[in-house]
Amino acid sequence: MNQEEQYLTKEKFQELTKELEYLKTTRRREIAEQLEYARSLGDLSENAEYQEAREIQGATEGRIRQLETMLAHTNIIKGAKKSGEVLLGSKVTILKKGEKDAREYEIVGSAEANMRERKISHMSPLGTAMMGKKKGESFEFETPNGVVTYKIMKVA
Repeated sequence: MNQEEQYLTKEKFQELTKELEYLKTTRRREIAEQLEYARSLGDLSENAEYQEAREIQGATEGRIRQLETMLAHTNIIKGAKKSGEVLLGSKVTILKKGEKDAREYEIVGSAEANMRERKISHMSPLGTAMMGKKKGESFEFETPNGVVTYKIMKVA
């Protein structure tokens, strides 16, 4: 994983910290027990249980390294300032030109983006187009279907 700065909410930072702690303690111990059991079965060259435990161990150690790197290079998003400007951490309500239903999104770092939860990255095309805008301003951005215009209805 590259070592560029990551932006996470406090909640996501805590969630990833808990995951890292679990992997380094409980999960490592479980894998060690699986490896010990698999070794007790005999010939390691033809031991499927041993090979599987080693693969799980490799994946777990990879995830630990990934989390350690990410958390070491993380900036925690403070609540959006009351400037009324779209920033990391802002909750933004936008209205697409020609539609009646507004949509609300939270602007987050790329590691935390999740469209199901309406969390978009500040580096996504939509997020980038909104950054720095204020309530009442319109903005455009390029989509595969052409340029789309939105208006910012609310910034919280």
